[in-house]
Amino acid sequence: MSESTDQAHIGVVGLAVMGSNLARNFARNGNTVAVYNRSPERTRALIQDHGEEGNFIPSESIEDFVASLERPRKAIIMVQAGAATDAVIEQLADAMDDGDIIIDGGNALYTDTIRREKEMAQRNRHFVGAGISGGEEGALNGPSIMPGGPAESWKTLGPILESIAAVVDGVPCVTHIGPDGAGHFVKMVHNGIEYADMQVIGEAYQLLRYGAGMEPAEIAAVFQEWNSGDLDSYLIEITAEVLGTTDPDTGKPLVDVILDAAGQKGTGRWTAISGLDFGIPITAIAEAVFARALSSSADQRSAAQEGDLPAGTAVDFEALGISREEFIEDVRRALYASKLIAYSQGFDLIKAGSDEHNWNVDPRDLATIWRGGCIIRAKFLDRIREAYDTNPQLPALILDPYFKHELADLIDPWRRVVIAATQLGLPAPVFASSLSYYDSLRASRLPAALVQGQRDFFGAHTFKRVDKEGTYHIEWSADRSITKMD
Repeated sequence: MSESTDQAHIGVVGLAVMGSNLARNFARNGNTVAVYNRSPERTRALIQDHGEEGNFIPSESIEDFVASLERPRKAIIMVQAGAATDAVIEQLADAMDDGDIIIDGGNALYTDTIRREKEMAQRNRHFVGAGISGGEEGALNGPSIMPGGPAESWKTLGPILESIAAVVDGVPCVTHIGPDGAGHFVKMVHNGIEYADMQVIGEAYQLLRYGAGMEPAEIAAVFQEWNSGDLDSYLIEITAEVLGTTDPDTGKPLVDVILDAAGQKGTGRWTAISGLDFGIPITAIAEAVFARALSSSADQRSAAQEGDLPAGTAVDFEALGISREEFIEDVRRALYASKLIAYSQGFDLIKAGSDEHNWNVDPRDLATIWRGGCIIRAKFLDRIREAYDTNPQLPALILDPYFKHELADLIDPWRRVVIAATQLGLPAPVFASSLSYYDSLRASRLPAALVQGQRDFFGAHTFKRVDKEGTYHIEWSADRSITKMD
């Protein structure tokens, strides 16, 4: 039926595609759902088009919407991040009572979520920042959900969120992440990993297309094959679909008629900034963000293409000493290695954020709930969960014995691919930066020793020694004597 006279188990504010699909998901799974949109036409359209999917209680004012919710009231906001979210929060808080729960299901900056949670706590309202991944399809059919906020709220919200989440091996892809901004922080990093994953897949495509001279349909078949092995993942699956699609207007491969300027909504940039804030080298994610920015630098790219900047040609397989098929396999293995680096760096950043804010985020929970519903769902998340099960204090994911062994086997083809990309003049920033990160992590000595000498020379910033305790400074402009500073 389209409308219910009972009180609603949960409400949804904001009925654009994501909010509408989420409301339908709640209703399909036995929940009575209150729905409200600032423009009542969207509320009416939802009831008219999908009212038969379950029990809905439509309202055309915030006051009526709140009155239709059972206590403790639970309302999830699905509106544009920023000022619009703050405005709806204030409206709901004014109409609600002590103990009611406001959930922000959008992609909010986690520091905003921390602020909002504190403000609502002062008014005796519970505020939950919940990351929701899976796009429009996930919202309707089962997303991965990452709620933060007070643990008391999870007791109330848990069952209703579990009713709509994706399920893998009988386990719902939702769990309480931690206090205040933990849920939105984890979702932010999830999206950062997504940026890196998508970019490195794009780099693999570029190498196969312009290095190995393959056509999109042929590459689509390769990605389909890759999706049955270690690279089994949602993003590899949809890549094959995109590359196998023909534009109906021109008859050309769809990928050839799409403008090569990638957009972004901010979560990748927020992740890169957080990496800098916490001093965590998330190089794969940062390079992916920069790659999107560069792709949209139309004037600069046009000017460069009109100049004399050289570019390579196709791979000389004879010079490389490998066959075309072996090169394709090298690209596959380099892609796998670079994806592992992106995930490892993402988990490093989550640990740093968790430590800084005392969230106690468990990486095993994330590996579990990211297996279904979300954009970065992948086969090797089971291996990641096993790694943290074996050693919850793992210093880095790629130092787990299984992944350490995997990367050791991948290093040679990874190097060959980066060399080939460089020789061809094909940009591969995530392939290359991920390899440099891996080499830096393993190096017994880094040029940071020289950097510290330079810093002491021009700024008296001091340095430590490998053979003695303490901090030292050299009198560079005088007799260059060494002074122990502490």
